[in-house]
Amino acid sequence: MRFQEDRLSTFSATDQVARTVHIWSPQRARAVILAIHGGMAHAGDYVTPARYFRAKGIATVAYDLCGHASQARVDIPGFDIFLQDTELFLQWVQAEYPGKPIFLMGHSMGALIAAHLELGRFAGNADIKGVILSSPYFVNAVKVPQLLLAFSSLLARLFPKAKVPMASLTAFLTHDAEILARHHADELDHIRASEVSFRFAAALLAAQAALRGDLSAWRHPTLAVLAGDDKLADAQASRALLQTIPKPLLELHWYAQNYHENFNELNRESVFGEIEVWLEKQLAQA
Repeated sequence: MRFQEDRLSTFSATDQVARTVHIWSPQRARAVILAIHGGMAHAGDYVTPARYFRAKGIATVAYDLCGHASQARVDIPGFDIFLQDTELFLQWVQAEYPGKPIFLMGHSMGALIAAHLELGRFAGNADIKGVILSSPYFVNAVKVPQLLLAFSSLLARLFPKAKVPMASLTAFLTHDAEILARHHADELDHIRASEVSFRFAAALLAAQAALRGDLSAWRHPTLAVLAGDDKLADAQASRALLQTIPKPLLELHWYAQNYHENFNELNRESVFGEIEVWLEKQLAQA
């Protein structure tokens, strides 16, 4: 398997499509990370943290999000499909790992999805013991022309599947040259998308705005990892929003030199070590 998974599976999603599940799991997992990948990416991107935590007795499972399965251009019917699908995926995880503590992990757009789930569908779920966020895509760091922003909703209605004009930012995902080469290979093979539709872009803007700058209703313990040199997500804005989470629930780590992908950066072993300490604390309390 391309991303060193132990196995692949599927689950039936909201639109009745069988979404691919990537599984990295020890023989006897003591906990499981339900991971949500970022925009234009794919579930295989979790190979680096998944291999680390598999060696610690913790499974990682991730699925290829709607609009991201072998497509050069990402397009979705609406942001809600991510929430509905992940709710179904949680049920799949609970059936596969009955009684095991579950940790929700989201990177970039995956962290935006995780935030909506935490504030809504997953708020009272006792099986979820904590949330891990990396470079949340709460606010865009890329400068977008004001005219394009003003007409984003209209363009999404008139030309939903049309390509958004945007420069590639792949080179600013990580300082690790080997992983960058993998990303470029994934783009050539259309495993990683290189374009987005107006409908997709408008859905993300609406999801960001729906948070209303307030995460005070957050209920699960949370560890957040922010990249100080993030070219995609506004790290300072993310830090300000994360700090509206009730203080006893939040542990925040800032990596000043990191590009967007903390889990693929050169210092990822340090990042994983911080997460491991936090996970062990949550498991001990659980």
